[in-house]
Amino acid sequence: MLPWYHNGLHFQCTGCGDCCTGAPGYVWINKAEIEAMAAHLKMDAAKFERKYVRLVGIRKSLIELANGDCVFFDNQNRGCKIYPVRPRQCRTWPFWDSNLKSPESWEETAAHCPGCNQGPLIPREEIELFRQSRRV
Repeated sequence: MLPWYHNGLHFQCTGCGDCCTGAPGYVWINKAEIEAMAAHLKMDAAKFERKYVRLVGIRKSLIELANGDCVFFDNQNRGCKIYPVRPRQCRTWPFWDSNLKSPESWEETAAHCPGCNQGPLIPREEIELFRQSRRV
């Protein structure tokens, strides 16, 4: 059975930063992502972890600022300081299972993300690749 979004969905990141700010949460990261972010910042991976990573159970997440913003969100420029090496969780937004479970959940996401329903049509096959990469 085809998913409800079988004809694809329109999305174009506006760079608004809304997905990087606001309510507290987690940006899950793995060892390879830590190493890539550390290299991008010209830091040793261990030092990067001490400065920017928190342990949540057995998983690792980027720390956030007191207001809930991602530690790498530049509020002045409204952009990501590590955009070229941002974590998979960030690269796959908004094509998360929680946002794709129904047309209503997509519209709820679109109410908060100005890039949803805008820009080019992202084919179902590409959306599925985003979803699969989140599960790795």
